[in-house]
Amino acid sequence: MFGTDRRVVVLALARMADAVANSFLIVVLPLYIASGELALPGYAGASILGFPITLELLIGVALSLFGFLNSFAQPFTGRLSDRTSRRKVYILFGLAVLAVTSVAYALVESYEALVVVRGLQGLGGAFVIPTTIALVNDLARSDEERGGNFGVFNTFRLVGFGFGPVVAGLVVQAGPYALPYATLSGFDAAFGVAVVGALVSFTLVTVLIEEPPMTAGASKDLSIAVFGDGDRLLDPVFVLGVGTLFMAVSIALFATLQEPINRRLGQGPTWFGVQFSAVVIANIALQVPVGRAADRIGRKPFLLWGLLLLVPAVSVQGVVTSSVAMLLARLVHGVSVAMVFAPALAVAGDLAGEGESGTTLSVLTMAFGLGTAIGPLLSGALFGFGFAIPFAVGAVLAVVAFVLVFTQVEETLEGAVTVGAFLGRGE
Repeated sequence: MFGTDRRVVVLALARMADAVANSFLIVVLPLYIASGELALPGYAGASILGFPITLELLIGVALSLFGFLNSFAQPFTGRLSDRTSRRKVYILFGLAVLAVTSVAYALVESYEALVVVRGLQGLGGAFVIPTTIALVNDLARSDEERGGNFGVFNTFRLVGFGFGPVVAGLVVQAGPYALPYATLSGFDAAFGVAVVGALVSFTLVTVLIEEPPMTAGASKDLSIAVFGDGDRLLDPVFVLGVGTLFMAVSIALFATLQEPINRRLGQGPTWFGVQFSAVVIANIALQVPVGRAADRIGRKPFLLWGLLLLVPAVSVQGVVTSSVAMLLARLVHGVSVAMVFAPALAVAGDLAGEGESGTTLSVLTMAFGLGTAIGPLLSGALFGFGFAIPFAVGAVLAVVAFVLVFTQVEETLEGAVTVGAFLGRGE
């Protein structure tokens, strides 16, 4: 595809199948918890730190647990992959855990057991995400194709993530399913699809992926470098991680506010679903061309323009009053994310030392996972101060990310267009 290494395309397809499986659960688990099929804890009327324990809170905990455990474990799994000079075995282990835990959802009978399964699934995902990204980086034959590789990889991943929830809703609604010797509920069918997705990914990696030779280069120090060398106050990979965190938070702010957004705009859930997917659709369309362009023009111009565009794209979502305007804002939001994500991964890959791509890139994958876990909680907490406040805070975070990248991250592509020239100043 577009001259991309066949193994990168296979990894992208495998990640797409895995993303379908995981995104299925984003839709299915809230419905499953609220369905009455699980025994819920008897916390009616109780509260924690003044916050009442509601069904929505229980759902939020179950959904966010995956992101938090997944993210915090990624530096460890990425470093383990680097130190042992292995990628494939950890990817397969993580996919096996995802498949087994997807089966377990159909067997649990209580909310507490479901939370345990969700936690184990998050840890399984931590073996897949940084090692897969690191392997994509390892397969880049030169710096001039790294952005393109990440563009192709992210495109397929986003296809799976974007369309999985739509299919999940259809699968659940169409149940129960009459089988020759049993009846399969819509929930069990959805869990089955998640299992199939993980197994398809497992098979693709097992049969079609051969690891390139690696040199173990990761040090024993697991800490993330925060401060830079020389005249740079902060480490560039750390800065990219902060930028990725803030970008992911801005994406995830939207999901929690479905009901107030629909009330404000006088729309139904179909409009909301289209608006929610607009960010993903824009990313699917632009990841490959942005990645290719970043290999020719340079990484930093796209990072800066993307973060700059993120500011109005997020803030305007708090003030628009029509469904069409919100859709346009979400599309622009997706464009800004596409301009940041693949180039940021490419910069981190450029800066990764020999045999340390798993360790280095895990900073960004961890940051993205944390952002998607923090965003819904942040918007829920800030909404009480006004509808526009969560989006205004997201825009402020984008400004902070822009300033940090502008001042602390250097261009890593040799012969790249300077930022001044890209801005039209002729430098």
